[in-house]
Amino acid sequence: MTDRSVLEGRLHALGAAGFAHVNGTLEPHLRETERLLRRWGNREVVCVAGLYHAVYGTGGIAGHLVGLDAREAIAAVIGVEAERLAYLYGACNRERFHPRIGTRLQNRFVDRFTNSEYAITDGMLCDFCEITVANELELALGNADFKRRHAEALTELFSRMHGLISAGARSAASDLLASASMRET
Repeated sequence: MTDRSVLEGRLHALGAAGFAHVNGTLEPHLRETERLLRRWGNREVVCVAGLYHAVYGTGGIAGHLVGLDAREAIAAVIGVEAERLAYLYGACNRERFHPRIGTRLQNRFVDRFTNSEYAITDGMLCDFCEITVANELELALGNADFKRRHAEALTELFSRMHGLISAGARSAASDLLASASMRET
């Protein structure tokens, strides 16, 4: 696996430090997402995919650092499996796929880039869910308004991920979102 300085340097060279994002710029968000994944004990490939999860853009942000024509170049930096996970995260049609999580259709992925549906493995689903929790919690940790506005929907989504995410992710989600609901009462 490529060392951290190369991984982070490549993100910086792609413009992550100047890419506007919910809590400032994309680069610190990507680093903190990876940090959460590491704290929860995820495999290296999942952590690296978390660091690059928005390289192709996502359904939640406008724009991208690179186009899909750069997939091979990204895979050369982060590895094929990590790139596949980063692609999966960026490609997710959230409106159509997130409601499937926790149902019998949860392995039927909806790709916003290709406008298609295809099967994903249980392992890919678990990795996708883990990155999703890390991404959303990182946003909530850095933005009280985001946490307040999205706490209910995130609580519902994360509850359907039970059995798909690590104990660390489950605990972090529960702690953060419980604190959001306590403030509302």
